[in-house]
Amino acid sequence: MTASKPQDVITRDKIYINGAWVEPSGKGSIEVINSTTEEVMGRIPECNVEDVNAAVCAARAAFEAWSITPASERAAIIGRISEGLKNRQSELANLIACEVGMPLPLATAVQAGMPAMVMGSYAKLAAEYQFEEQVGNSLIVKEPVGVVGAITPWNYPLHQVVCKVAPALAAGCTVVLKPSEVAPLTAFVLAEVMHEAGLPAGVFNLVTGLGTVVGEALAAHPDVDMISFTGSTRAGKRVSEVAAQTVKRVALELGGKSASVVLDDADLQKAVSSSVGNCYFNSGQTCSAHTRLLVPKSQYEEAVAIAKATAEKFNVGDPRTGTAKLGPLVSKTQQERVRGYIQKGIEEGARLVTGGAEQPEGFEKGYFVKPTVFADVRNDMTIAREEIFGPVLAIIAYEDDDEAVRIANDTIYGLAGGVWSGDTERAKRVARRLRTGQVDINGGRFNPLAPFGGFKQSGHGREMGKYGFEEFLEIKSLQL
Repeated sequence: MTASKPQDVITRDKIYINGAWVEPSGKGSIEVINSTTEEVMGRIPECNVEDVNAAVCAARAAFEAWSITPASERAAIIGRISEGLKNRQSELANLIACEVGMPLPLATAVQAGMPAMVMGSYAKLAAEYQFEEQVGNSLIVKEPVGVVGAITPWNYPLHQVVCKVAPALAAGCTVVLKPSEVAPLTAFVLAEVMHEAGLPAGVFNLVTGLGTVVGEALAAHPDVDMISFTGSTRAGKRVSEVAAQTVKRVALELGGKSASVVLDDADLQKAVSSSVGNCYFNSGQTCSAHTRLLVPKSQYEEAVAIAKATAEKFNVGDPRTGTAKLGPLVSKTQQERVRGYIQKGIEEGARLVTGGAEQPEGFEKGYFVKPTVFADVRNDMTIAREEIFGPVLAIIAYEDDDEAVRIANDTIYGLAGGVWSGDTERAKRVARRLRTGQVDINGGRFNPLAPFGGFKQSGHGREMGKYGFEEFLEIKSLQL
């Protein structure tokens, strides 16, 4: 089970079940494609239902002992996992830069660095958390929910795994992980780190394959007590339908169409340029990206000019060189999807300010999309309604604060958003009116200890920090 350098083809022919690397029952394999070169960079097993059954069986068998392991011991192991991830940060970043396309400096800090930090935060939380409290004549006990099936996406392939696996392990749950088949290679590194950290056999299990096979089997399995899923709203609906047959707990982190609301007293240059950067982060492949920019009509053309100038500074290039601000999208399918939305925006009458659906000049290969800005967008246009998941910004005008709030909330989603104002209290008043799970005030930084999750069709449940930890706990009362 040795992994080669990212430019070589990495062959992962075994899965991790019950503390060992084992041959899968499924005999197929899935190719992992380098998003910049369009060449095969890896192969992973295409698991089947039998593999899921074996992994769930191992997790079920390991649950009793792990659930009663003192929290301090669980914390110590999770701390060692955090250190193991730090030790392999460069390897992880290189894998993700090749798979997903995030420029290597960002991939190192965000895609590889943050998961190690988040894992460490749950080691600390597990050691400090109060699992019992007295309420009148009752002892309230918080216990692990059981066997957790974690189904994770490709856009932040390690971070989204850790956001589920770390709190689940800290709570005393056992886990079966199904990573995205599009960007799965870091999950194998994580399994190796888990093993080296001394995690007991069966507590963490890794199966790979297609969502329609492995994901469905995991969601339907009667011995899985909880499914934690991150992905598209369409897929999340299917997970909910399947999981409902066994009435298991389901946590969903789904899509978004978030609005960055620039109020008339904001620093327009900073607000617009920062919003463009937020939209384009990870080539727009971020569920919480601020893809709608709402600006006052009186400042509209100035805002459009700032957005155009900012977007045109996002040079496209090979993410591995460290010089490009915008890497490729993850796959040919994603590239075609995003280009289709750009074309749709033009057809529906939005003004193409910069960018477009054509391949960027000088790049014959790679799933690149030009950084794109649309103006004269109405909120009923497709590019304002649907999650594009690419570097495409839609600028919408509004008359007053009430209309800005109405437009921002006029969406099936409710994951994130932003408010910009010279008056922080005014910004907070507007932010409180937004029906969304988190709002950045004047570009407030991402906080990995704050709860992350959405309203409406952006899902239910929370990840990160104490709130993410408590998703994996059941509550029992003992009447004394």
